[in-house]
Amino acid sequence: MKLYRLYILIIGVCLACGIPHVGRAQTDSQKFVVVIDAGHGGHDPGALGRISKEKNINLNVALKLGRLIEQNCPDTKVIYTRKKDVFIRLDRRAEIANNAKADLFISIHTNSVGKNRTVKGASTWTLGLAKSDENLEVAKRENAVILQDSDHQTRYAGFNPNSAESYIIFEFMQDQYMSQSVHLASLVQKQFKQTCRRPDRGVHQAGFLVLKACAMPSILVELGFISCPEEEKYLNTEEGTSSLANGIYRAFLLYKNEKQAMAHPAAGTEPSPALQPVAAQGPATSAPKSEKQQKPSAAKPSPQKKQADELVFKVQFLTSRTPLKANDKRLQGLKDVSFYREGGICKYTCGASTNYYQVLRTRKAISSRYKDAFIVAFRNDEKTDIHQAIQEFKLKQKR
Repeated sequence: MKLYRLYILIIGVCLACGIPHVGRAQTDSQKFVVVIDAGHGGHDPGALGRISKEKNINLNVALKLGRLIEQNCPDTKVIYTRKKDVFIRLDRRAEIANNAKADLFISIHTNSVGKNRTVKGASTWTLGLAKSDENLEVAKRENAVILQDSDHQTRYAGFNPNSAESYIIFEFMQDQYMSQSVHLASLVQKQFKQTCRRPDRGVHQAGFLVLKACAMPSILVELGFISCPEEEKYLNTEEGTSSLANGIYRAFLLYKNEKQAMAHPAAGTEPSPALQPVAAQGPATSAPKSEKQQKPSAAKPSPQKKQADELVFKVQFLTSRTPLKANDKRLQGLKDVSFYREGGICKYTCGASTNYYQVLRTRKAISSRYKDAFIVAFRNDEKTDIHQAIQEFKLKQKR
């Protein structure tokens, strides 16, 4: 009897001390993993304002964002690239995310411009070619941190962050996570505008080395302009940093919930990924309720004749939860418009061609209207890996 009581006592002490037991909680391998990256740090202050340094603003918002996720999302594991004022190399930040097999990477920064002290507002960035000198300058400033590495020429393959020529590599770079990254960036900007009430500077692309090395959907947030005295003051208030952290958190939550819904759809409701051309006249038909109901023979043929197994490149420029009407103004003036379904989302494309360079020109032509358009590839009406498609196209060109 005494031994039994002693056994019970030992079990009680173990449980009180937090020793894990079977069936207690989700393991880390089962959790959604997000890496939060507070830009700059240590001897790298980032942009300098009149009363503050970028590195401190970034860290403040990053920690608040992490706490919101940790407190409200028990199914999520939060990893920080830094939790204090220390210097972390750009490649190490991405390495942390890759080693953790993260589902998401969010890098937090604060913007700055040299002479204009009135520019303000929040923006969110994804990997890609900068489409303006202004965007290029943002990338140059964020990438300049590599110059603080004594071996940066070797570590970053001779990349010069201050040379526009170095950014040519992003011209043909097609991030396989681009669609997801742009979607998350759009959600963040929507929250900045509607929830945080910040001036909306939109979603942009640029050649950020830290995003280039990440093997998962990733974004870089510019909270505001430290060069604007009014905004710098806001970025150093409890209200300002809490509001911005909450905005990013709300966008993260929407994104995560969508991803999990796609991963575990209701039986029989997963839409087919088959391509669907948009009719030139008349209203669009309603979306099919299930893959079984969607008959390939009922779809209109692609406007471009193609041989079996031939690659077709297109510009993806718009997404919608439901099919758009054929006369929707967002589709006007575009050639070969069609959409395909992926993860329950209608994704619109235009400019179909077997010539990658032709589609690249199409993307440039519509970039002023659709700044975040990017190129996708299909084989036999099935989406295929864009990196392999571009490589295959270039090999054929050499023959």
